[in-house]
Amino acid sequence: MPVLELEIGPETEWLVTADELLEISARDENRYELIHGKVRTMPPAGDEHGFMTSSVNARMHIYAEDHLLGYVFAAETGFLLESNPDLVRAPDVGFVRDERVKGKLAGKYFPGAPDLAVEVVSPNDRADEVQDKVQDWLSHGTQLVWVVEPRTRTVTIYRPDGTANVLQATDTLDGEDVLPGFRFPLQRLWGQEKG
Repeated sequence: MPVLELEIGPETEWLVTADELLEISARDENRYELIHGKVRTMPPAGDEHGFMTSSVNARMHIYAEDHLLGYVFAAETGFLLESNPDLVRAPDVGFVRDERVKGKLAGKYFPGAPDLAVEVVSPNDRADEVQDKVQDWLSHGTQLVWVVEPRTRTVTIYRPDGTANVLQATDTLDGEDVLPGFRFPLQRLWGQEKG
């Protein structure tokens, strides 16, 4: 197998395939996304972002596993949304229904979008980039996108039909028909109530 030697900066100037990105990621400690063939480096997250991502992931994972609903993927997981040029996005948390995963875990990027994507906004995230990710998820089949905003202590829920609503810190996040029965009091996310 030929060795792929690429110098990766914040964003590459040439087109890269999803398979090439997978090779790069295997040799490198950085996280990347592939936006229409261009590599975008994703800087390490801060402690608040990591805690919130971990909290949502843990609760979703336990719930999905206990109810045999599907698979919950961590932030490093890439989802191949388009080819030629390739589009690989990585949500902070992704959920895929059980029937869509069977036989598809092959050590590559997951083919297609998650059914539910969670994005936790970091201080260095630009609003337009967050909205681009939301639109990429929704236009490729994601049924729910939760955008967690630590600064305002809100979660915005986006759906493919164009509806969106904002939950406050005292509200409860609901998996709707994508993760049926899943409920997460947001007070727990912001440490106002433990348990």
